[in-house]
Amino acid sequence: QVQVVESGGGLVEAGGSLRLSCAASGSIFSINAMGWYRQAPGKQRELVAGITSGGSTNYGDFVKGRFTIFRDNAKNTVYLQMNRLKPEDTAVYYCVADAVVAGSSARNYWGQGTQVTVSS
Repeated sequence: QVQVVESGGGLVEAGGSLRLSCAASGSIFSINAMGWYRQAPGKQRELVAGITSGGSTNYGDFVKGRFTIFRDNAKNTVYLQMNRLKPEDTAVYYCVADAVVAGSSARNYWGQGTQVTVSS
């Protein structure tokens, strides 16, 4: 019903930047919040950033002004601009969309994840 596809991951040196993109498609009636989580090996998945349809944002404490989340509601797309990357940012980054499909209540739809690797 809803497909969520991430792109933009890769290998970058410490101090560098990456921009992740995530597009939701399918039988979408509306999307409430969208966001990014990450999971490093041996660690729990954690919130990186979230954004509501109205543009309100929240970030994980570790972001500390380095990342910016923004979205294009018309395209059902969310972006994560990551600057001043650190080796500890290495993880698989997952996109999630809190979407409503016709005839159903809102639920979270997850992407497959995109690998971000930051070398020291």
